[in-house]
Amino acid sequence: MGLRTARMELLSAAALLLLGAGCAGSSSHSLGIFYTLFMGSSQDGIQYIMVAYVDDQLAARFDPPTRRMLPQVPWLRNLSEEDSHLWESLSWLVNATERGFKHELTILYNYHNSSKVSGRKADTGFHSWQNLIRCELSNKGHKGGVYQYGYDGKDFISLDQKTLTWIASDVHAQVTKRRWEGERLIAQSRNHCLENKCIELLQKCLTYGKESLLRKEAPVAKVTRRIQDKGQETLVCRVYGFYPKEANVTWRKDGEVRENGTFWSGVLPNSDRTYHTCLGIKVNPRERDHYRCYVVHAGLTEPLIMPWEEPVDGLVAGVGVVVEDLTVVLIAATLTCYIAIFVGGAGGEIAAARQYFEMHPMV
Repeated sequence: MGLRTARMELLSAAALLLLGAGCAGSSSHSLGIFYTLFMGSSQDGIQYIMVAYVDDQLAARFDPPTRRMLPQVPWLRNLSEEDSHLWESLSWLVNATERGFKHELTILYNYHNSSKVSGRKADTGFHSWQNLIRCELSNKGHKGGVYQYGYDGKDFISLDQKTLTWIASDVHAQVTKRRWEGERLIAQSRNHCLENKCIELLQKCLTYGKESLLRKEAPVAKVTRRIQDKGQETLVCRVYGFYPKEANVTWRKDGEVRENGTFWSGVLPNSDRTYHTCLGIKVNPRERDHYRCYVVHAGLTEPLIMPWEEPVDGLVAGVGVVVEDLTVVLIAATLTCYIAIFVGGAGGEIAAARQYFEMHPMV
């Protein structure tokens, strides 16, 4: 596997995992930590990446030249005296993790080569080992999380928090599962990290970044339509510029919620640290005027109720007048909606993942 190909696969996988958190129900906050090590068979060409996201905002990253963790948001640059050691401690931890990753990747490389059919050329390409740690804390105090490892951009093994055992994704991962379960401390330490250390870091971030992370920005909405074959058309409700990311968007016909025939893009981040989403529905053109898009969000005092209207040059239906700085957000939301709703499937997810990392560069 080439280094560039492996990197793109991992970025897409990371985006899907980071974006995969639920976006409905009670408001919650999350901390996602993603490690990646790329290494050749002789430990040449090593590339080590570590990034941390708070609510899908890039909060910190590892800087290879200085071997230090660096804050990426203003509110993490001026810590209190009590937390003045934080970046030193995190830098030490991330450097120590790299050594462990090299060890695991070497074991996997040797195992896979030894299990190859005799006579085949040994694998000398680049491989990758990655780790996702993601914890979530709701406003009601409920905790959740994921501790997962991947190999060459694919799911490999993950922690079952209830049983403190490991779930292997394929036959090769069974070997790692047996080895790790032979050392009970591995699962216990990972679970402690997820339930305690990760949550503590998240709570610190929420304290320092409360003005940014706990703010509320109301959404803007617009309904468009796309003419389909066989006398059908699709109405698309585009909702953008909102924060936090929890938003309830539904289509209703004569006041009744309609779920059949709907297509959802998911909730995706914008470059200005707000979010956008789209919900499409197939309708009979003769019944178009019976449909309304309903948007419920914490930034609204009452739901937005949006019908489809004939376009008027220079105006966008929504909350008040849409100013020019929203144009870029609207274009990005429109493109994402088109891919997710009309292309759909894995292609839409991969495109969304690539868009995510274009707007949130790692290095």
